[in-house]
Amino acid sequence: MAIFRNRITVRLQDTDAAGILFFANQFVYAHETYEKLMEDIGVSFAHIFEHESFLIPLVHAEADYNEKLRVGQPLEVELTVENIGTTSFALAYVLKSEDDSVVGTCRTVHVTAGKSDLKKIPLPDRLREGLERYRNA
Repeated sequence: MAIFRNRITVRLQDTDAAGILFFANQFVYAHETYEKLMEDIGVSFAHIFEHESFLIPLVHAEADYNEKLRVGQPLEVELTVENIGTTSFALAYVLKSEDDSVVGTCRTVHVTAGKSDLKKIPLPDRLREGLERYRNA
């Protein structure tokens, strides 16, 4: 199993008045990592929006927060593909601090849907093949 890794530093703009990561921004870090994974497997959102007949909407998201994250704190987001179905896939994210402790986790589920009616459609082969590289077997 391959793990996709993304390094992030907690930014001031991502924190609340106490200097702690605002809870919703853990999803921002997860989504940033998702976008980089898609680039890595050769899936361009710009190309999808402009030229394809499908979209990949997010249909479920959940998170756990194990530790307060502060401005300037370096993180590594590890992303694996948890599951690949006929029309959807699930991604698991683990946020780790410099000492390798797990400071948070996220899970997202995405579905492929037709642009015109947003009804589920089978995953395109090239998307499925790219996701398989990071599948948690």
